[in-house]
Amino acid sequence: MFEFTDDCRIGIEPVDSEHQYLFELLNKAYILVTEDEQDDYYHDIKEIFAELDQYAEKHFAHEEEYMEKIRDPELILQRSQHNFFREKIMLMDFANINEKPDQRQMLSELVSFLAKWLYHHILSSDILIGKLPPLEEWMLKENPCEFTEEYRIGVDLIDREHEELFRIVGKASQLVKSCDDTSGYDQIMELLNKLKSYTAEHFRDEEEYMESIGYEGLAAQKRAHEAFIDRLDSIDPDEIDRRPQEYLQELLEFLLGWLINHILYTDKKIPVTGT
Repeated sequence: MFEFTDDCRIGIEPVDSEHQYLFELLNKAYILVTEDEQDDYYHDIKEIFAELDQYAEKHFAHEEEYMEKIRDPELILQRSQHNFFREKIMLMDFANINEKPDQRQMLSELVSFLAKWLYHHILSSDILIGKLPPLEEWMLKENPCEFTEEYRIGVDLIDREHEELFRIVGKASQLVKSCDDTSGYDQIMELLNKLKSYTAEHFRDEEEYMESIGYEGLAAQKRAHEAFIDRLDSIDPDEIDRRPQEYLQELLEFLLGWLINHILYTDKKIPVTGT
């Protein structure tokens, strides 16, 4: 069973309640795929998909309406992720699930997709809702990529690595703003690849530290780290080709926003010991 734990709560009660119900639908599908008590699951599958489609649509509308109201800078990204979810559900084909093995295969695919998508979406995107200032105000800061004292958690290694992550994002952001042709985008992609490898190294170091002190929040941290790595893995080269400057700027704003939120609201809870 998939538990809706505290690390999945974003602090906005209506959104959290709707997320919790989506987890209930996930577990409904999970129970079906793990039991073997029926000869035919066709109608159960159709019912789950209908309920999921209807409820997700209502949830997405509520979430986007709230983000519009507060002028949340992540609204564009959220809409894109919501559309991906809609398309994925629509592509699942009911034409060939008359036989029980095919029915169980579809249920298994649905559970796998839902579990990964929900954890990724909540922990890498929804967790930022209402946490960032409206984009216009944020971008007026003299240097949004500056690693200031407020981001230090008191563990030397982690603080040094956080500072390096800010430096890489800042350098990439400067390149995006200064480029007027495609010649500079190889450098930007090189920096993004460096960010990806350095982030993975940093997450390993951070998790090793948390494990060494027996930190109870380690599992939640690992899920958040995986969600961030997934976001880096999902960089779309076609989108970069179509609208390089706009896409890369949106990506870097998301990466910086996630890092700031993760440090201030998650990493700050890590106990400081032996430093």
